[in-house]
Amino acid sequence: MKRMMLLVTAAMLTGAGAPPAPSAATTPADDPFVWLEDWTGPRAMQWVEAENKATVSAFQNDPRYDGYYKQALAIASAKDRIAMPMLIHGRIYNFWRDADHPQGIWRYTSQADYATDAPHWTTVLDLDALSKADGKKWVWKGATILDPEERIALLNLSDGGEDAVTLREFDLTTGQFVQGGFDIPKSKQNEAWLDKDTLLIARDWGEGSMTVSGYPFVVKTLKRGQPLSAAQEVYRGDRSDQVGTFPMLLSDGSGNRAAFLYRGVTFFGNETYLVTGDGVKRLPLPAKSQLQGMVQGQVLIQTSQAWDSGGVHVPTGSLVAVPLKALQAGETLKPHILFAPNARQSIDGVAATKGRVILSINDNVRGRVMVLTPGQDRWTSTPVALPDNATISIASATDKSDAAYLAVAGFLAPTTLWSIDAANPAPRQVKAMPARFDATGLVVEQFEATSTDGTKIPYFIVHKKGMKPDGSTPTIMTAYGGFEVPMTPSYAAITGKLWLERGNSFVLANIRGGGEFGPAWHEAGLKTKRQIIYDDFAAVAQDIFARKLSSPRRFGIYGGSNGGLLMGVEFNQHPDLWNGVVIQVPLLDMIRYEQIAAGASWVDEYGSVSVPEEKAFLQKISPYANIRKSVKYPVPYIWTTTKDDRVGPQHARKFAARLKDYGLPYHFYEDTAGGHSGDADIAQGARLQAMQMVYFSQRLEGE
Repeated sequence: MKRMMLLVTAAMLTGAGAPPAPSAATTPADDPFVWLEDWTGPRAMQWVEAENKATVSAFQNDPRYDGYYKQALAIASAKDRIAMPMLIHGRIYNFWRDADHPQGIWRYTSQADYATDAPHWTTVLDLDALSKADGKKWVWKGATILDPEERIALLNLSDGGEDAVTLREFDLTTGQFVQGGFDIPKSKQNEAWLDKDTLLIARDWGEGSMTVSGYPFVVKTLKRGQPLSAAQEVYRGDRSDQVGTFPMLLSDGSGNRAAFLYRGVTFFGNETYLVTGDGVKRLPLPAKSQLQGMVQGQVLIQTSQAWDSGGVHVPTGSLVAVPLKALQAGETLKPHILFAPNARQSIDGVAATKGRVILSINDNVRGRVMVLTPGQDRWTSTPVALPDNATISIASATDKSDAAYLAVAGFLAPTTLWSIDAANPAPRQVKAMPARFDATGLVVEQFEATSTDGTKIPYFIVHKKGMKPDGSTPTIMTAYGGFEVPMTPSYAAITGKLWLERGNSFVLANIRGGGEFGPAWHEAGLKTKRQIIYDDFAAVAQDIFARKLSSPRRFGIYGGSNGGLLMGVEFNQHPDLWNGVVIQVPLLDMIRYEQIAAGASWVDEYGSVSVPEEKAFLQKISPYANIRKSVKYPVPYIWTTTKDDRVGPQHARKFAARLKDYGLPYHFYEDTAGGHSGDADIAQGARLQAMQMVYFSQRLEGE
């Protein structure tokens, strides 16, 4: 299931077009900038154009900009990057962007050729050429492959980077769109192949078929050749659901196959249904659980809450297996625990191969991988020996064999790709990305700060070895702090080249709200408990200053999406701790966030203004509501994208407008493409990176 997260990543869904402009009935009398919520209205876009002109002048006329942009673009488009694999139909597929293909190509090679230094690729789809032919700016959002043959796919294509996608049937053997095949117009939608001629699909079916947050709650079957109007309803959630209802299909290497539905009643609480020939049947699974795959007829379930079933107690944050036959028969489930984390561990990824399960975990924010093997009476676990002090992710796996690929990266260690046979998991390095910046003399240290409640908050700092502890080093820090999303070490090549290589420092803070240490770490900051997340972040900065690794004059922070909200709160609550604040694609008006774009889907995380206690808290922390004329703030840089149909550009616009109204300095920039991820093409990403680094250079370096 393409479960929508607030994080700035690839996404899911969207309704037919823009969120509505605010009506007079819902327009608050004390909000003079609510007109900027009109997503693409002419008055709002004229305002955006004027603001962009000023910010482009401030940053792109800086003598450093051209160099930063060229370096960022060169890194993003380098032809010696690792082509990350997708195992499909016995081949290696890859989606690739470079200077010659800024929007990207989908291509394949053989597994044997992929292992060589210079694979020979065959292009099956050129998005630049398709965009030109269609008069669109198509952005790749993935493909849903028909199992088990893996010869037909539904391509998810977004115009300009919105979460909304068009679905088009594509033949992998001919490299052509299927004549007369499925061609489903733009919507926030999710789909699964029920069989080669039938889709399970949740989408905008017309008035009354989308939840208040703009996601579909009606699932139908659509037969090949049928118009959408002829689709047959399978299940209907409710318009009041915070998220929506979505189909998914599980299959395994033993030939087992089953279709399921998720009903997202809340963001973290869902009902799970099995699709049968006699309709749908609700399964007795915990609300906070996710199906993660299937192997040898055993369905893999990850839990985010404790679960007692069949005499078995499953701890929070575990991975378990239950027989598909037991789910189909309606038997009392007796889950088999495959992994139960300790207090400093969390599950990062799960992938089923033909006969085994690959599990990646975070262990005190360091990656570990193990292979789990089902047996007659019990499962066994085999650790996979990979580099330590790194983030390890599952790059690709398939239930057609036990082959898989793992990606390994650290702050100073360029990404490497390892192949394994899960049946005999001795990893072999097959790819290594060349270093993109000079890491000579740089070191990584992990420290802990003490938050306001005494909890130890870990953080990483990358800095020059032998750096003088006098507070003079320009430093930038980031965090996320929400939705149980962990922030782990990664090789940030552009940050390394444009920032670290010049002797500056970088900090990653593992604050609560994230998933670094499992569900409890996340739940510590939910709703009205959220202030502790912001306290954690400030505590890390204060610990850095106490160690004299930097100082407020030289210290900048940045974050996007939920991390943009974090930045807005820190901007308000601790203006004396930072000299630079970059607020990316943010939520900022927490009083009206439920009425903007997909905001209503995040009530499980933030709370709702319909609940008095939660409204009082949101009023207290809302960045837009808490700007004060008399406070000396650092000059912020707020950026967003017009095509963001998830959070929406409205928050950023209104925040900047209020700063302007109060006579407070700021920079605002709204890119007109790219969606919530800012990923329309590689040039856009390089531009946004270069502008941000110019800002930090202006604010933190020099006298």
